[in-house]
Amino acid sequence: MQKTYDQAYFDKWYRDPKHAVKSPSDVKRKVTMVVALAEYYLGRPIRSVLDVGCGEGVWRAPLRALRPAVEYRGLDASEYAVQRYGRSRNIGLARFGQLAELRFDTRFDVIVCTDVLHYLKPAEIRAGLIGIGEMLEGIAFLEVFTNRDDLEGDRHDLRLRSPAWYLREFREVGLLPCGSQCYLGPRLERQVAALERAWLA
Repeated sequence: MQKTYDQAYFDKWYRDPKHAVKSPSDVKRKVTMVVALAEYYLGRPIRSVLDVGCGEGVWRAPLRALRPAVEYRGLDASEYAVQRYGRSRNIGLARFGQLAELRFDTRFDVIVCTDVLHYLKPAEIRAGLIGIGEMLEGIAFLEVFTNRDDLEGDRHDLRLRSPAWYLREFREVGLLPCGSQCYLGPRLERQVAALERAWLA
């Protein structure tokens, strides 16, 4: 059965108390952490966020609450999400792999991709990571679960890989881990202290 990201999917996994694994307060804490970390490394308030696989754009409101002037752009493969929220929440239709070709008129201070990569095939992950590496000005928050995690939630089409696999692919496009599923973009490499870098060897 082909997986469909329609309203029923989002109702089940994001709103139904029996199935939802993330609450609005969880999202708010993540947004607060990512904004603080990005601004620490950039040395200024964030101005732009690209949210890949954004679904209904749940990061937009807490981002705007923290930084009202931030430019938020979402991308998702769900025709339902784009049709319903595309105009009001600035969400465009695109799959992760299309980031290999998609470019915008700016680089992004933050690129977010939560709960997406572990459902994709390797070729699509590699293609999309090229775009993230090239479009990233600050940090990427890539929330991904591996075969070492105890995952709750949607297991349909789940493809669990090792942590080493993801670290190798991230490193290929110049992403360096800085903790809590956040990765410095290539333009911030000079910000990484030798002690932080040592374990990557």
